[in-house]
Amino acid sequence: MNSQTKNNYHRRAHQFIPAGAHTYSRADDQFPANAPKFVSRAKGCYFWDENDQRYLDYGMGILSVTIGHANDEINARVKEAIDKGTCFSRPSILEGELAEKLNALIPSAGMVKFAKNGSDVTSAAIRLARHYTGRKLIIRCRQQPFHSFNDWFIASTSRPGGIPGEMKDWVLGFDYNNISSLETLFDHHPGQIACVIMEPFTNELPQGDFLDRVKSICEKEGTVLIFDEIITGFRTHIKGAQSLYNVVPHLSTFGKGIANGFPMAVLCGKKEIMEHGGMQGEVFLLSCTYGGESIGITAATACIDFMLANKVPEHMGKYGEALISHFRMLIDKHGLSETMTISGHPARPELRFLKNGKTHFELKTLFMQKMLEHGILMERIAISFSHQQNELKNTMAALDEVIPFLSLCVQNHTIEQNLSGPIVRPVFTF
Repeated sequence: MNSQTKNNYHRRAHQFIPAGAHTYSRADDQFPANAPKFVSRAKGCYFWDENDQRYLDYGMGILSVTIGHANDEINARVKEAIDKGTCFSRPSILEGELAEKLNALIPSAGMVKFAKNGSDVTSAAIRLARHYTGRKLIIRCRQQPFHSFNDWFIASTSRPGGIPGEMKDWVLGFDYNNISSLETLFDHHPGQIACVIMEPFTNELPQGDFLDRVKSICEKEGTVLIFDEIITGFRTHIKGAQSLYNVVPHLSTFGKGIANGFPMAVLCGKKEIMEHGGMQGEVFLLSCTYGGESIGITAATACIDFMLANKVPEHMGKYGEALISHFRMLIDKHGLSETMTISGHPARPELRFLKNGKTHFELKTLFMQKMLEHGILMERIAISFSHQQNELKNTMAALDEVIPFLSLCVQNHTIEQNLSGPIVRPVFTF
């Protein structure tokens, strides 16, 4: 493919696809100007762009590839399943086997339901909670940026186009690790809260018994507690983050960590709630043609087996601890502690760039730009099992050059002068 064809393809992508990508976080304005425009192939923790240039990948399919791109063991099982057919007129044996495996593994699972993306299962959980409680209002955590592309969530964001305005009033926000902000909402809306939906943690870890207290309030008020474990599940712990803190929600959702990049999502929860989505129940819960297709189910089963055999979450945690330690050493050494922070669980560290208490998008852009010059794509930090000691060593070596350069730019007020293109933008603005 010559350069003219590549440029034409980029133009055509924007001509025929809104934002030029099918996921907003993959769009051009999320990356610096020197980022690769397209991916041609990937293996392990590397990918190659349209020019066959190799990059060390820390995006890993927006956190969905936990083992590694094109893992031979998982792909072999998927290929075998393809040869047996992928989508049937009745449930497959594989569906029952995976459901049984998940029910034995996940503390909150009494019954499970499959889908293809996280938005479907979180929205199904909301519908189920509203029916079960007979209430309308939803509480979500303000610091957690995304639960679904469906109306109930997007109504509360800065991009609510196409959604009836009154839906925004149905979604209330509380602050993570601030139990009084949650109690206030229940005091102001007695008997009206259907559910609290939240990730167990993002960049901020729970303090003390915060998660226990959230659950206690929900049970006292007859409210359903939903843990969105799309990211934390199978990444921070094989049984979900709920096992890390021994707090079992009423419903929980899983997705990104479960199938090594193949499309798969799971809603699970207490049987007495989930049964309302059965044939004898009143809730049209989840009914999608591809919910039971064999590729995603086989990939999930194979991924779980691989994780159990190889202690994958433990590996990601140890790698993350080493990376966080090196980041913090460099940040402190070069006087950037008020401008850069790294926090969160070691299996999913979050690097933040700060200016007057808000995201410093200019510095974030420059950081990504300079890391790309070292052949590393780090728009986020998604560690996989395929990230090993050689990758850690190379990443640290790149940081040893990039962080001092950023420090000089901050001191000399030359950040924007060193940018090679536009500043990255957030998907939502608040």
